[in-house]
Formats: sequence, structure tokens, C-alpha cells
Amino acid sequence: MKPLHTATTAARRGWLPHPILSALLAASWLALSHSLAVVHLLSAALIGWGVPRLIAPFLGPANHIHWPTACRLAAVVLWDIVLSNITVARLVLGPMARPQPAWIAVPLDSAHPWVNALFASIITTTPGTVSAVVDEAGARIWVHALDCGDAAAMARDMKARYEAPLLRMFGAQPRSST
Repeated sequence: MKPLHTATTAARRGWLPHPILSALLAASWLALSHSLAVVHLLSAALIGWGVPRLIAPFLGPANHIHWPTACRLAAVVLWDIVLSNITVARLVLGPMARPQPAWIAVPLDSAHPWVNALFASIITTTPGTVSAVVDEAGARIWVHALDCGDAAAMARDMKARYEAPLLRMFGAQPRSST
């Protein structure tokens, strides 16, 4: 019978197999404890170190992320959320506003599941886009927009602002155009 955990597997994973998960777990523990006492700092470190090591075989290897691109994308998304909130407020509260809702087909340039999931998540967190459905078989995301004058321009803008940086962030290759 083959052992579930071997020394080579542990050595290959390293001390922190998922450093971001470790940091998030430790920070969450400290936020929940509402204290920076030594006992809470030690327990946060232990949880941040231990939990990812215990579940590492179920998670697989950590993805490599291009952090400068991730930081720029986060800034773009936050800025777009602020601007979209203002735009939606004007649309909803404006005098006799007539929104033009529409379903927009946004073609996917990636088959990478994380890129596609994050792309859909970013789209739905931006006010003015009500929902998104990922159609991986059709290689597109269907986006329901509250107000859309030009669907093609809106799709191009989403791809340029969110999908292209996501592809760079994860080092994913675009789909072949054959």
C-alpha cells in the first residue's frame, strides 16, 4: 500500500504551499479575534501555516500571479465600480431616464477557468451589469447590462479593461483563432 504523504511530496510543496491563502487565513483569524495579543498572533500564524499544508493535496500547486498586473487590475476595477455607481445613480434617479437593457455576448479569449471565472465576477461586481453567464462551450460570457447603447463597444471595453489583464496576470494563452 502506498502512503498518502511522502517526504518528497512535503519537500516539493515547501513550508508555505499557498502563501496568499496563508496570509488571508491569518488576517481573517486576527480580524475575527479583534485582538493583536500574542496568543492571537501565534494562533493566526499556526492557522495560516497549518491549514494550507493540510489541504494542499486537494488544492494542487499554487498559481503564479504577475502581481504588478494584479494591482493595476484591482485599481481599474475599483475605479470602474465608483464610476459605475455614479452612472447608475444618475440613470435611476435622473428625470424620466429610459435605460436600454440588453444581453451582450462577450467572446472569451481564454480557456483558463480562473481567468473566465474572475472575468465574470469582475463584470457582475460593476454596477450597471446585472448578471453574467459563462458559456464555456460557446466560448463567451453573456452579460446583462442595465443600459447599453452599443453592445459591441461595451464588449470590447470589458475585454480590454478586464480580460486582457487577467490573461497577463495568470500567464494564460489566448485561444487559437482557428
